[in-house]
Amino acid sequence: MAFGLGRLRWPPEQFWAATPREIAAALQAFQPQAGAEAPSRSALAGLMAAHPDR
Repeated sequence: MAFGLGRLRWPPEQFWAATPREIAAALQAFQPQAGAEAPSRSALAGLMAAHPDR
């Protein structure tokens, strides 16, 4: 309940109408992915050079 009503800020009607599968999918979006790391400074510089903002 704390996640649905607090973190997601779903109104009570939406929370109670959600299926367990929908709540689990929403919860996954807030969990860090295993092995996911930020790119190094040099990798980020390379990406920025390859895809500059316009």
